[in-house]
Amino acid sequence: MVAKPGDGEGEREASGLPARGSRRPGSGGAALPARTATGRAAARARLRRGRPGPGERFRSRPGGPRPGSAPTAGAAPSRRPPPPQTPPAPGPRPPRPGLPRRGGAAAGGPLRQRPDPLHPSRRTEGGSLLDVVRVAIVILDTSGRVVLWSPAAEEMLGWPSEVLVGRAVDELIPDPDQAQRTRSALQETLRRGSWHGFTEIADRDGLPVEVEARLSLLVDGDGAPYVQAALTEAAALRAVERDLAVRDALFEQSPLGIAVLDTDLRYTAVNRTLADMNGLPAEEHIGRTTGETLPERSADEITAVQRQVLATGEPVIDVTLASPATAGSGYRSISYSRMTDRSGRVLGISGTVMDVTERYRAVAKVEGARRRLSLLNEFGSRVGDLLDASMIAQELAGAVVPRLADYAGVILLQAVAHGDDLPRHGHDRHTSLLQLGVAAIQHSPAVETMLRHGARITFEEDSVFGRVLRSGVPEMLSGGNGPEELSFPGDPKVEAARELGVHSRLVVPLRARGIVIGLLVVSRAGYREGFDRDDLAFTVELADRAGSSLDNARLYARERTAALTLQRTLLPQQVPQPPGVEVAYRYVPGSSGTEVGGDWFDVIPLPGERTALVVGDVMGHGLRAAATMGRLRTAVRVLAALDLPPEVVLRHVHELADDLAQGPDEALLATCVYAVFDPARRSLTVTKAGHIPPVLVVPGAGAEPARSGGPLPGGAGRVLDLPSGAPLGVGGVPFESVEMRIPDGSLLALCTDGLVESRDKDLDVGLGRLISVLEQPYASIQQACEAVLGTMEQGREPDDVALLLARLGEGRAEEPTAGWTLPAEPTAVSRARRLVRGTLADWGAEELTDTAELLVSELVTNAVRYASAPIGVRLTLGDLLLVEISDPLPDPPRERHAGAGDEGGRGLELVRRLALRWGTRAEGLGKVVWFELSNTGVQPPDSML
Repeated sequence: MVAKPGDGEGEREASGLPARGSRRPGSGGAALPARTATGRAAARARLRRGRPGPGERFRSRPGGPRPGSAPTAGAAPSRRPPPPQTPPAPGPRPPRPGLPRRGGAAAGGPLRQRPDPLHPSRRTEGGSLLDVVRVAIVILDTSGRVVLWSPAAEEMLGWPSEVLVGRAVDELIPDPDQAQRTRSALQETLRRGSWHGFTEIADRDGLPVEVEARLSLLVDGDGAPYVQAALTEAAALRAVERDLAVRDALFEQSPLGIAVLDTDLRYTAVNRTLADMNGLPAEEHIGRTTGETLPERSADEITAVQRQVLATGEPVIDVTLASPATAGSGYRSISYSRMTDRSGRVLGISGTVMDVTERYRAVAKVEGARRRLSLLNEFGSRVGDLLDASMIAQELAGAVVPRLADYAGVILLQAVAHGDDLPRHGHDRHTSLLQLGVAAIQHSPAVETMLRHGARITFEEDSVFGRVLRSGVPEMLSGGNGPEELSFPGDPKVEAARELGVHSRLVVPLRARGIVIGLLVVSRAGYREGFDRDDLAFTVELADRAGSSLDNARLYARERTAALTLQRTLLPQQVPQPPGVEVAYRYVPGSSGTEVGGDWFDVIPLPGERTALVVGDVMGHGLRAAATMGRLRTAVRVLAALDLPPEVVLRHVHELADDLAQGPDEALLATCVYAVFDPARRSLTVTKAGHIPPVLVVPGAGAEPARSGGPLPGGAGRVLDLPSGAPLGVGGVPFESVEMRIPDGSLLALCTDGLVESRDKDLDVGLGRLISVLEQPYASIQQACEAVLGTMEQGREPDDVALLLARLGEGRAEEPTAGWTLPAEPTAVSRARRLVRGTLADWGAEELTDTAELLVSELVTNAVRYASAPIGVRLTLGDLLLVEISDPLPDPPRERHAGAGDEGGRGLELVRRLALRWGTRAEGLGKVVWFELSNTGVQPPDSML
């Protein structure tokens, strides 16, 4: 387009400004060319001289007319804008140094990039809010020409001041309509003094920039009017306004309490929500600290959090605290973070407060339910294998303290504690109650008074205890329900509970099969909240589970008591102390987790001052095992009285296995060890049927001679090597005996497997431990028994234990003994009579001579008649006269009933009638026939002479 002279189009084209009426960039309009270097230099020269250029009104620069002097004609500024300069000749112009032209390569250089508008969230180091909302100042004369173009305007729009000074500002507005509105705004400002509105100005790249313009009328010292235009990017301003609106909405309308505090932790702003939560007007918060607005106890916790956040800068999120007392009961969630400006300077902290009472209670309720379920499971696992009512009661009390209550007491019927039958009638004040479980969070004399273990509880029928026992309905006491209603007036537990601050209590029945068997009493004291319905329901559930366990313990105690009674009845009531043997024994029933077993022992005196020592174990537990044990012991004792060899005794017992079994469908399975000690010969014969082998401890060479009741010297122990033998009832393995000679004073130990077996160790370990204990010296054999029981491992099987210790000696030293070996000839009879007569005369027992001589004659005659080897005769005088006739024939003699005309067959009948006792036993390959006579000199009847 060719500009007309004087219309400014040539200058507009030369300067690169958009032509009047041209379209916006991007809509077909041409790009704006850059100004020449000549025009830029002229503008800088005018600024240096201090003279006003076209449209400028500046005061004189330093060195010009002094203040107060009359201005010269050339210095006086003209109020009329000068005519526009003549545009330079057309043709290509070189690019201006330091200012790249718009249009890229066509303009002679790269485009100058204008900084992007800053968002309020953008921070610059050392900046402020003015970096976000930039305000550009432009000074215009009355005709709208630019007099002053500030650096902020140059940064905002990209146009340098040397390009625009002296130009009309509407040249930057390509849209003719907006340019007309801009001129109208300028005129309105000159009339009214100000104007405010929005417009679009093209930047250096030709892109429209929407700005908010505030025009103000200025007058210099000479009274010349100017217009100041304050330009702000509309986008940045709207962003700030939007953020402020959001801030106001969040701050004032937020359901959360919001506070802003300075570096002294004093409130600078609070919203209405927080003011209502604290119960204090918002204006009364300003300038105060949290400690000055909230109660001390609540303020200390919050202030500590505030100081931590201010010092460290680490935010604190969602910390739950109890609400201040002024706000009522409840809970709050607080969050704090530190505030800094764009330069990093700490301004204070901001915080939010949220009422989380409902959330906290809901979470607490869920957590409480989880804890209760966990407590139920834990209690079930802890009492699942307990069969003792006292232990279950104590576990119940310990389970609820402190997780459910501060104090707990478990009160049981005496019948439950002792394993008796439950009462069939209702409970009254005569019902015997025992407090067997107690637990407390603290221990003091008052606690001991209120919760004393083993105390007998009495109550009135109209008391809480009486009502709950009769009805089985739990009761919750709180507030006005005093502790005096629990049992009876004047109960010392009332004052103790009052002293402890008990304010809430639950009395819950312990039931089993519809019968109340006790009470569970739990209490809370101090600042702890009182019980509610959920606590009551949970306590009832816990009490019901405990009631079932307690009733099982009662039934077990009753059965176990019966089994123990039966077993103790079937065990030896009096253990004899035969000559030459000192016996000590212990029987330990199984623990409360196991029924009574079938362990047993026996000490059986045999003829010839011999002694049988027996220990056995019937497999199984309970009443049936105890009954089987009694039958087995009786069978062994009867067979032992026949003076049979040990292996024969066990064989006969095995043959009775079917009759001794616990039931028709159950076979007898028992182990046994059977030993016979002969003090005269100092021999020990032992056989066993699948039992633990005996242990023998031999005293040292320098040990003192053994005496009954004396100390045990100790010695070297070993396990006797015996054929194992099969358990009784199994069969298939023959029973074999081993005979050995033992030194005087040796200690023999017989026991059951419960003493030496454990779950994780071999049997050899237990036997080794037993030997090591018995090898030590002890003051008596009884002390040795206690020492052995004291070494039982805790991890052993909870089985019965039977222990039998026997110190084996030479018998009574004062008892005279005589023995002879005679040939199997007829002359042996007369010789035996002479030896017996002479020996008894020497012992001073002439009153026994006739009877003893007669019976010895009969037995020796039988031996001579049927035996073909030497015959042995032995006399022992003690409380009784023992006579023993041995021969190598193994078959025992058989008694016959002789007729009136028979000349023989009356020998054994004479022995049976004249002797106190008589019998036969196997010895080696032969037998021994023996009889006993009383020292009182029993005379034979006339019919037998």
